[in-house]
Amino acid sequence: MEIVILAVVIAVVLVGAVSGLVIGGRRKKQLPPAERPSAAPTITTPPAEPRVGDEAETPRDESRRTIEEVDLPTAEAPEAPPAEAEPAPAAPEVEVPEPTEGRLVRLRARLARSQNALGKGLLTLLSREHLDEDTWEEIEDTLLTADVGVAPTQELVERLRERVRVLGTRTPQDLRTLLREELLKLIATDAPRAVKTDNGLETPAVVMVVGVNGTGKTTTTGKLARVLVADGKSVVLGAADTFRAAAADQLQTWGERVGARTVRGPEGGDPASIAFDAVKEGIAEHADVVLIDTAGRLHTKAGLMDELGKVKRVVEKQAPLDEVLLVLDATTGQNGLVQARVFAEVVNITGIVLTKLDGTAKGGIVVAVQRELGVPVKLIGLGEGPDDLAPFDPEAFVDALIGD
Repeated sequence: MEIVILAVVIAVVLVGAVSGLVIGGRRKKQLPPAERPSAAPTITTPPAEPRVGDEAETPRDESRRTIEEVDLPTAEAPEAPPAEAEPAPAAPEVEVPEPTEGRLVRLRARLARSQNALGKGLLTLLSREHLDEDTWEEIEDTLLTADVGVAPTQELVERLRERVRVLGTRTPQDLRTLLREELLKLIATDAPRAVKTDNGLETPAVVMVVGVNGTGKTTTTGKLARVLVADGKSVVLGAADTFRAAAADQLQTWGERVGARTVRGPEGGDPASIAFDAVKEGIAEHADVVLIDTAGRLHTKAGLMDELGKVKRVVEKQAPLDEVLLVLDATTGQNGLVQARVFAEVVNITGIVLTKLDGTAKGGIVVAVQRELGVPVKLIGLGEGPDDLAPFDPEAFVDALIGD
């Protein structure tokens, strides 16, 4: 019996196993296509971006053109208003400088107002009833204070002593005459005082203006051009001061006022080259005078002074150098003599121009500088006006010193 039961159980198990195998086989045959390994995946196009208005429809495939292929409408440019012709710059008005004669009269009056303290002081001392040693010492001090210089002062005092002793009774007019004669002797020189502007050659007269910084060289050059134009001369200006800012502009302005041409170069350029070109242009234009304004030189700087000598040599390759005018500030007194000595060693000074000979100046510097250099004072300046430069007149100068 047990054997029968065991056989039934085994049979039941076998039947269940076979049934499970049959059902599993059927399931494998009915798998979905997506899970079949041999099938290719399907790619779905993403939805288009949302659009607005006319573009809300589904985009269609169509040919597209680049910006270069599209014909854009041509915008008509607005008509520009007719351009107005720019007015031509007005030419600077050419001035007519004051004649030399008129300047001398006016400058004599100004000099008399500003410089007669020296003459009045001397006349007051000489008018004392008793001229003792103390009085003569005061006379010496007055002359030295006026920058006459030691040697000229001693010479003048000795002559005054002798003439006063011989004269005896002294009236104010006698003293004025005596003092005038002695001062004229001190200032007198055999050298011509006129600026040389006619050399008798086919080339123009060449005048070079030199001096230290601040003495008024450029202004003096411009004023001298006015003097020469007033005398009927044609002038070419050479702006060889290339170191001071706006020096060339300043000189050109002076030239334009009187119709004189200015030859200039770049700032910081070679002064000798500009001076050379100025003389060359003067020759080409048949000018009467070429005025060359040089850069201000410190008389203590050897290199700068050597360059001034170079300018002189280069100019002389074109034409003879007729004048070298040294501009001195009359207010510097004896210091101006130191400057004069150094310049005279580098270039051959032929004349002196004393500027700022106004109420603060000391008129005796005229005597001292002539004695020091052995060259005459040719021009004096008494103010800032364009016509405040005039030829030096010894008699007018002395008359202004001692007063009427």
